Amino acid sequence: MTNTLIAPPRGFERSEFENRTAKLQQLMNEQGVDAVFLSTEPEFRYFSGFKSQFWESPTRPWFLVVPAEGLPIAVVPEIGVAGFDDTWVEDVRSWPAPRPEDDGISQLAGALADVSKRSMKIGAMLGPETHLRMPAANFKMLQDMLSQHEMVDVAKLVREVRSVKSPAEIAKTRFACEVTAAGFDYLYANLRAGMTEREACKAMHIEMLRLGADACPYLISASGQGGYDNIIMGPTDRLLERGDVLIIDTGANFDGYFSDYDRNFAFGQVDQDTHMAYEAVYESTEAGLRTAAPGRTTGDVWKAMWSVLEGAGALGNDVGRMGHGLGMQLTEWPSNVEGGDVELKEGMILTLEPGMTFAPGKMMVHEENILITADGCEMLHKRAWPTLPVIDR
Repeated sequence: MTNTLIAPPRGFERSEFENRTAKLQQLMNEQGVDAVFLSTEPEFRYFSGFKSQFWESPTRPWFLVVPAEGLPIAVVPEIGVAGFDDTWVEDVRSWPAPRPEDDGISQLAGALADVSKRSMKIGAMLGPETHLRMPAANFKMLQDMLSQHEMVDVAKLVREVRSVKSPAEIAKTRFACEVTAAGFDYLYANLRAGMTEREACKAMHIEMLRLGADACPYLISASGQGGYDNIIMGPTDRLLERGDVLIIDTGANFDGYFSDYDRNFAFGQVDQDTHMAYEAVYESTEAGLRTAAPGRTTGDVWKAMWSVLEGAGALGNDVGRMGHGLGMQLTEWPSNVEGGDVELKEGMILTLEPGMTFAPGKMMVHEENILITADGCEMLHKRAWPTLPVIDR
């Protein structure tokens, strides 16, 4: 197979980081927040441009301070200072980490104190779907050192900025999605009964890497006679047999941006109920595609998809939501949930993921990745097959 996919440029122009930071600073000033500190990889990378595999090590903490005015300040272990030569960050402060008794906390407190002298409010990621990536004792130490300041949650502000993607971010995500689509096509042409789940996933994994993905850190599968009972485990060494249904859900990554969608396959003869369940989740996705547009809400999208599943006799939806945000992380805010009130905006990237329990112990889940456009939405890759693919090899 010839690789006809053309990858977009890696990295971002300085203006990208200037725009991101300016948007956050505008929200900070509206809320009276003097400074924000960030300590998790996606947020750190989003505002600084610092990209390193060293985040896989839990030994050293990393901090980025975003003041209400001016450029971000990096407070990082000495081992990482050189990596900022290729970023737009100019003020880089360091310490000889690891130093458990004071792992950068004094330096972080000093940087925050330097730029927090008006409202004395300091923002941190303290809300849902966040974590601090630092020991609780260190956060307490930071609060003690800044006892004259108020620590407030800014998760909502940061996710509001991150949820609307720039053209460059969209291009990276689209490429990851196209690589995944080509990987699924390759898999469809090469699947056969007698393979294991692990062999099927590995074949697809290798092909996606060949086509240009940097990594495929999320690649799960499940299978069973006539259906499957989970979508977060595997792959296993279970042999795929006639009568089985296989789901593979994967997130390829290119230059730090993910795809996230699945495909289902049947092996030989399966019950009509299974085919009908596949067609139901496909039509449910169609309802989501018709609904997703600026001004609509995540609850509107959920309702449109669930009404189709309910009409098809769904026994339930064990996933708990039917899609989510997508970008630098495999799953981002917001979630498509019942009653969801998040308004969709042009530039958001979402997954549509209707799922149903169609028989006891049997699920069918379908997922696609979309971009919210000025007048609706568009797929970031080619659509799934409208009927359940059957492997007769």
